[in-house]
Amino acid sequence: MKESDLYAPVRDWLKERGYDPKAEVKGTDIMARKGDTMLSVELKVTLNLEVILQAVDRQRLSEVVYIAVPKKGRLLFTKRWRMLLHLLKRLELGLLLVSTKTEPAMVEEVVQPIPFDRAKSWSQAKKKRQSSLKEFDKRHGDHNTGGVNKVKLITAYRENALMIAHLLSVHGPLSIKKLRELGADKEKSAATLQKNFYNWFVNISKGVYDLSDSGRKAIEEYANVVDTLKPLVVHDALPLEKSSLPQRSKRTKKKKGEEEKKEKGEETK
Repeated sequence: MKESDLYAPVRDWLKERGYDPKAEVKGTDIMARKGDTMLSVELKVTLNLEVILQAVDRQRLSEVVYIAVPKKGRLLFTKRWRMLLHLLKRLELGLLLVSTKTEPAMVEEVVQPIPFDRAKSWSQAKKKRQSSLKEFDKRHGDHNTGGVNKVKLITAYRENALMIAHLLSVHGPLSIKKLRELGADKEKSAATLQKNFYNWFVNISKGVYDLSDSGRKAIEEYANVVDTLKPLVVHDALPLEKSSLPQRSKRTKKKKGEEEKKEKGEETK
C-alpha cells in the first residue's frame, strides 16, 4: 500500500464530518477547514517517529492534527503499539486507521486529538505505581545493573527467598512462624516456601521447612546479597538450644491421681 491510497478514504471521512479538505497544502498531506477550525492529516504507511515528529510540527499550524496509517491487525495487540497510542494521547495527536479491504474503505478513529488528562492517566496507572513503589521499598540495596537484558535480577522476591535460605542454613529446619519472627517477609514468606519457585526449600513436616542442595548453592552464588540481608535478622527471636528450653515436670498417672484426690479432700474440709 502507498500513502496516496489513504488519501481518498480519509478525505471522504473528513467531508462526512463537515470539513472542506484539500491535499498537499504547504507540505501538509491533507489540510481541512470547518469554520475557524483548521485540521491537518499526515499520511504514512507505518506509524513511526518520523510521522509523529511531522504531526507535532503541524500542531503549530492547526488546532487539530491526525496521523492516518493502514490498519494492520497483527500490530494492534503488541506492547509497542499500546505505548505508541499512549504517546499520541500525551502529544494530543489523533490517529486514524484505514482499511482498504472493504468497499468502500473504512476509516476508524482510534485516538482523538483532545487535551491530555494527566490526572486520569495517573488514576488508571495507580495499581502499577503502587506495585512499583512496593517493590522499591522492599528491596535492600542496589544489586542490579541498569540497562541489562536476559540476566537474573535481584528482586524483592528473590531477596526474601535468600533471607529464608540464610536463616535455614544457620538454624536448620524452621517453621514459617519462626522465619517471620527472625526477619523474613511477613506477607510473602509462606507463599515463597509453598510455591518454592527456585526449588531452594524442602517441606519436611507441616509448616516446617529445610534447605535443599539448590538452596545451599544459591547462598554461595548470591553471597554478596546475603551479606546485605544479615543485618536484618531479628536476633531477639533466635531459636533457643534444646538444652535451654524450659523442661516440663514429668508426673506419673499414679502421682497425678493422688494429687487430684488430695485436692478434692481439702475442698471437703
